[in-house]
Amino acid sequence: MNICVFCSAAELDPVYTEPAREFAELIGSRGHSLVWGGSDVGLMKVVADGVQGAGGRLVGISVEFLEGVAREGADEMVVTANLAERKAQLLERADAFVIMVGGTGTLDEATDIMELKKHGLHAKPVVLLNTAGYYDGLHQQLLRMEAEGFLPVPLSELVSFADDGARALELLEA
Repeated sequence: MNICVFCSAAELDPVYTEPAREFAELIGSRGHSLVWGGSDVGLMKVVADGVQGAGGRLVGISVEFLEGVAREGADEMVVTANLAERKAQLLERADAFVIMVGGTGTLDEATDIMELKKHGLHAKPVVLLNTAGYYDGLHQQLLRMEAEGFLPVPLSELVSFADDGARALELLEA
């Protein structure tokens, strides 16, 4: 399976990096490929290192203005002209999506992929990996959107939630 991971390029605390590394090693050891933003910094590097170290394949989708931090040694690296093209390539290349901790870029990717799924433009599984309760607030907001009629489909049809990488992979492989 080609698993697209949306996550931060920031250097983060071990409370986030250790679970990310463990999840990445599961991806690689189970023979899956990582499709990711292509950066070789921060959490993106941790995930790529873990997948590659466990024997998995790396497919990076970078963007021109970040080409300077693109990972050397990825099995494949695509450089797009802009972020919209990057997201389109990530969607096209992935069989499933995992949203890990991140900032506004990760949140943008997460909401975009859920919006596309809501409109039936893809039917790929989406899992939000809620490491250390990072996305508790977002989960509550999405539940409120559902309860108050802002989602035309059940939340469970858009995204699943997992507290650890083993559960996230279990949801993807089901």
